[in-house]
Amino acid sequence: MKILLVEDDLKTADYIARGLNEAGHSCEIIKDGTDALFQITRETYDVLVVDRMIPGLDGLSLVKAARAAKVKTPALFLTSLSGVDDRVEGLEAGGDDYLTKPFAFSELIARLNALARRPPVQDQKTVLKIADLELDIAKRKVLRQGVSIDLQPREFTLLEVLMRGEGRVLTRTMLLERVWDFHFDPKTRSFSCLVRRQKSLRAMSMQPPWNRVSQPSRQRSWACKTEIL
Repeated sequence: MKILLVEDDLKTADYIARGLNEAGHSCEIIKDGTDALFQITRETYDVLVVDRMIPGLDGLSLVKAARAAKVKTPALFLTSLSGVDDRVEGLEAGGDDYLTKPFAFSELIARLNALARRPPVQDQKTVLKIADLELDIAKRKVLRQGVSIDLQPREFTLLEVLMRGEGRVLTRTMLLERVWDFHFDPKTRSFSCLVRRQKSLRAMSMQPPWNRVSQPSRQRSWACKTEIL
């Protein structure tokens, strides 16, 4: 990986760069946020590692400016600011991950590898359409044949996931991860109840545009279809 490290503490920067180089990565060090912004808008990197308290542009401002300049390189904040609000600020500023000091170097490597494995960020549509069903993500609105449909937040997220995966089979496990952020099956009935509720939206011919499909494993799964019944 080609990594840009934005860190003003020379001892820390040298330690991190040496470890990354020993792990087979290429690491470039810049200690000033303004200089870093100039560099990342002209050079391509696989991952950015950014301290928050740096001269020039601070880390938050650096990442915000990079995102405003359409720089989509994954950014990991590596900082001693460890409060919940600090982490939230970092992620909302455009950071992809947040690791606090002191840290285990093995964890830093693992997080950087995970960021590098992510597919390139693409501009996602904010309005999804399938036949006469329209979902506006920015306005949080759903229309069917021009008629507004009121959905609860979780229902809206489920519909968005199904529409983005149009034509692909989505298993119960996949939906639990993407809609509930569960990485295990909690055996809850909320999943089945939510799907049943959306399938019951039949007033004014507003049947949802997905069908249950069968799998060899007999695990229930769903697919969003272009043809609306």
